[in-house]
Amino acid sequence: MKIKIAPSILAADFTRLGEEIKLVEKAGADLLHLDIMDGHFVPNISFGPPVVSAIRSVTSLYLEAHLMILNPDKFIPAFAEAGVERIIIHAEDIPDFPRTLNHIQDLGLKAGISIKPRTSLDTILPHLALLDTILFMTVEPGFGGQAFMPQVLSKIRAGSDFIARHDYQIDIGVDGGIEPGTASQVISAGANLLIAGTAIFGNPNKFEAISRLRNPG
Repeated sequence: MKIKIAPSILAADFTRLGEEIKLVEKAGADLLHLDIMDGHFVPNISFGPPVVSAIRSVTSLYLEAHLMILNPDKFIPAFAEAGVERIIIHAEDIPDFPRTLNHIQDLGLKAGISIKPRTSLDTILPHLALLDTILFMTVEPGFGGQAFMPQVLSKIRAGSDFIARHDYQIDIGVDGGIEPGTASQVISAGANLLIAGTAIFGNPNKFEAISRLRNPG
């Protein structure tokens, strides 16, 4: 599968957000990753639908919203209206997976599930037929710039093997501590969707940053 690169907007310079988005779009980003945090599910607050609408107005790139929030069902319609194409929910806060995933899809969006580093892969395996993507967190969600947790690699590999055996067409995403060195490891484990913040927005040469993640060598 093609290696897709999704710059995480959380690491961008918000004083010049439109310009930052145009730079990564021109440099070859495949989509944009929007970390939505409410200060309850994770100990940080990011932004909500109004900022997502502003992002939608300046780019044609595919947008995915990663909802790190309590009661995501309540907010799914607002993010759909704001213009995202995919909503990723967290396995740790969903009492009824089919209901929430169907809610997302009924609004015409793609659906994904994210799991924290210590969450069992078995939690989501029964629901893969409803998914467009699995997102493996390789850091504890809530803050950027954390160190990559290599123990998640075996879980990525197991998920990739399961998906291949069942012939599911699902993106395998990885989020947390992604730079060229770790990109090589997660790609080898079966990932094809790499979310990166600092490694892209912290590099003045966005084309080089994205190219090195896509082809880490």
